[in-house]
Amino acid sequence: MSSPSKRREMDVMKLMMSDYIVETINDGLNEFNVEFHGPKESLYEGGVWKIRVELPDAYPYKSPSIGFVNKIYHPNVDELSGSVCLDVINQSWSPMFDLLNVFEVFLPQLLLYPNPSDPLNGDAASLMMKDRKQYDQKVKEYCDRYAKKEHLTNSTAEVDSDEDISDEESGSSDDEIAGHADP
Repeated sequence: MSSPSKRREMDVMKLMMSDYIVETINDGLNEFNVEFHGPKESLYEGGVWKIRVELPDAYPYKSPSIGFVNKIYHPNVDELSGSVCLDVINQSWSPMFDLLNVFEVFLPQLLLYPNPSDPLNGDAASLMMKDRKQYDQKVKEYCDRYAKKEHLTNSTAEVDSDEDISDEESGSSDDEIAGHADP
């Protein structure tokens, strides 16, 4: 690799050429969204999330910033901001890693093996440790409510509240998403 900008281009192109749907923001390679599917044989299987990726100027020497745009219930993901608590991204990032590692290894491992002892979502961590069955049920409810393919088209990069998105932009309410019967 001769320069960080060439490496950035190569990593983003590898991601685009893989099975991931990548949507650039402002026609650059510094910010983009990636469609991410929950790993098989996990509570998150069947869920689809939009992941916001921001690459710093010093990428790959500095780690990317990763966050969930639509809601997810997980001890290591902040429910409001979507920020991810993942050591390999936040503390032990290496230029040997690339964006495919993030989406094929790091995020699936995060969802498969939550760490409630280092939470960003204290409620999820507490519930996971106290009542695993109820925690599992809440994860599945969030997947059904916020992580379906059709929810991605209704979300924007600046999501503050899913209720606002549902009510104002799509003309539906969260109650309808949850499954009101037709009259």
